[in-house]
Order: sequence, then structure tokens, then C-alpha cells
Amino acid sequence: MKITKIFIYFFLTFFLNINNSFSDDFNEWLISFNKFALEEGISKETLNKTMLNVKFLPKVIEYDRYQPEFYEDTKTYISKRTSDNKVNKGISLYKENNLLINKIEKKYNIEKELLLSLMGIETNFGTYLGKMDILSSLATLSFDKRRSEFFTRELIIVLKLIDNGVIDSDVLFGSWAGAFGNFQFMPSTINNYAIDYNKDKFIDLKSYEDSFASAANYLNKLGWKKNYPCYYPVKLTKNIPKKLLNTSAKKIKNKKKFKNVKKYITTNIVVDDNSLVGIITPDSDIVENSNIYEPAYIVFSNYELILKWNRSLRFALAVCTLKDKFKNEL
Repeated sequence: MKITKIFIYFFLTFFLNINNSFSDDFNEWLISFNKFALEEGISKETLNKTMLNVKFLPKVIEYDRYQPEFYEDTKTYISKRTSDNKVNKGISLYKENNLLINKIEKKYNIEKELLLSLMGIETNFGTYLGKMDILSSLATLSFDKRRSEFFTRELIIVLKLIDNGVIDSDVLFGSWAGAFGNFQFMPSTINNYAIDYNKDKFIDLKSYEDSFASAANYLNKLGWKKNYPCYYPVKLTKNIPKKLLNTSAKKIKNKKKFKNVKKYITTNIVVDDNSLVGIITPDSDIVENSNIYEPAYIVFSNYELILKWNRSLRFALAVCTLKDKFKNEL
């Protein structure tokens, strides 16, 4: 494992040195992007206000290539994000805002425990919202070739939101990936699901009112099923066909009715035979010399919805784990 981390370190150092040489080309890219933004209907006034101070951020490229989801084993990843301290902080926040959170839970049919879990893992209940200049982050990732199309679209969307007066460009500081607010919404998520809950004609995703309502609305529109399971940890037999094991968060593609896979599971769990399930082994493609059968989890449709929030097997497991811990306390 140490050798792997050393290799990754030198790879990133080499990569960033090359990428720094690209920063000279960033200004050329910026000119082309501004022309494209004008064609997409962004006003000159907004471009002059927002894009003049945009910078290429090499650190963003480093974060993109070396995310915890890419190297931490599942046990470590989950334990760091579902500690007793986090549970206690979530309970305190709920007690101080229970009227609001309960009202939102009822309106959108989304468990308060899930909302608290997502906020806790994303921003430690609003105490770490990120300090990166979102416009520079999005521009850097748009300029970068790895996911240029996706981040170009996100950058155009956030400029349109500024243009339309939905959000204030002066408060756009957040994660390296361009996410914003208590629940770390990307611009497209803000555009599609964010709500002005308190009716002040401004979406403030750093406020509890707008952010909790927006997160609940997003989950509701995704199709979250309240009080349905997310996952169960399981032990697998060694004769399970490898084609049934899912190791990628892009899609849980090998799904079967539970009655067709239960013979490969030694753990005693109560699941309807006709429930469509997938089996994930999240360490297989990440952890060096890992056991391909451990850890293993049987996952349901709710789990897959969390993957739409963040495309990481470990993130979804951590969210559901923390949610269950809250359920035992609230």
C-alpha cells in the first residue's frame, strides 16, 4: 500500500508540473470560452463581473485525481465519516431546528435522518463549506481534458443562474469540484432542484431553510422511497459467479431478484424474494491485494439513488450508515 501511495505521489507531482505548463494556455481557452458563453446567452455584464478574475488552479487538478474514494478502503472511509462525534453534532443541529426539519420531512416525504446524514458527510453540518473560488474551479476543470464537457456545462449553468439573479456570484465559494452550500449542490442540481423555501426571492444554500428543502426536493424527485432499506452487509460464498459482483459506481448493472442470489449469501437477512438487488464489493478495484469477496453488501434502489447524488460506492454506504445511526438516536 505504501508503494502504491508513493507511486501516486510521484505521478501527481509529474502530472502537475506538466499541467502548470498548460496554465499559459488557460488564457487562450478563457477567450474561447467567453465567446461560447455569449453564444449561449450569457450577458456581457455577467461575464465581465465573473470571468475577469478567474484563474487556473493546479490544486483542483490534484484533488480531482486523488479523491478519498479512489484510495481509502471501505472500512476506513465509512468509519471516518460516521463517528459518534458526527452523530452527536447532527442530533444537536436537529434539536435546534426540529420544527423546520420535521416540516420539510413531512412535505417532501424524506427522512430527517437522511437529510442530516447527507449534510453531515458533505459539509460536517455546514461547518466546512469549502473555500475554493467555484468559478475558477469549474473553469479549471472545464479547461482540463478529463471531464471537460461536463464541467463546461456546469460553468455555463452557474453563469446563467447569476445572470438570472438566482444566486449571488459574490458568495460562490465551495468545493474544488464546484459544489456549493450545506449539501454541496453542483450548478445543474441548483438549477433543477434548489428551492427558495422561505420565499425571499433568493436561493441561499447556506441557509437551513433553503438548503434542507432543496435537498429534500432533490431526493424526492429522484424517487427516494421513505423507510425502505438502502443496503445490508453480507458474507458471500466462494462459488458466487463473479459476474454478479459490482465494483463500479457508474452503474449497478448486475442485478437480480433476491431469490436468485440468496444461495450465495450466508448472512441471515430478511429480504422479499422478488426484491431487485445488486451485490457490491467496493474494495475490489481500489485496495491492493484485497479479498474480492469482502467486504460485500447487498444494495437496493435507494442505494442507487444516492449514487446519483455522488457517484461513489463508499459515499453511498457512508450516507446510509450514518442515516441508520441517526435513526437509532432520534
